[in-house]
Amino acid sequence: MTKATSKKTTKRPAPAPEDVEAFLVSLAHPFEKEIRELRTMILGADPRIGEGIKWNAPSFRTTEFFATFHLRAKDGVQIILHLGAKKRATSPDLAIADPEALLEWLGKDRASVKFRDAKDIQAKRAAFVDVVRQWIEHV
Repeated sequence: MTKATSKKTTKRPAPAPEDVEAFLVSLAHPFEKEIRELRTMILGADPRIGEGIKWNAPSFRTTEFFATFHLRAKDGVQIILHLGAKKRATSPDLAIADPEALLEWLGKDRASVKFRDAKDIQAKRAAFVDVVRQWIEHV
């Protein structure tokens, strides 16, 4: 009998912003303008926020990935807010002030934010940036 060997995993660095830009150029998405606007808003919410491609979509991170575009949404642009790829041992207390009711909770640690179009993004800009700033404090 042989001893079971554990598979060693190595973390690959997150793609550089240039990779995200290349991804967006090749995307040919009907809401490309809106995706780019939301990308700028998220990156501008806090200097600790970086980006990469995760789950075949532009994603954002501080110490862990916390937001990912849901590119298959047909009626606008959707962003999934989460707490990274790994399940946590304990459920966090996500006390997020959301007076504009942007968050659609998908679980204790995941929420969705949807935008219909560029006008909707502009109307929700300040509230969304505030939600992002609160969210990253839990990552």
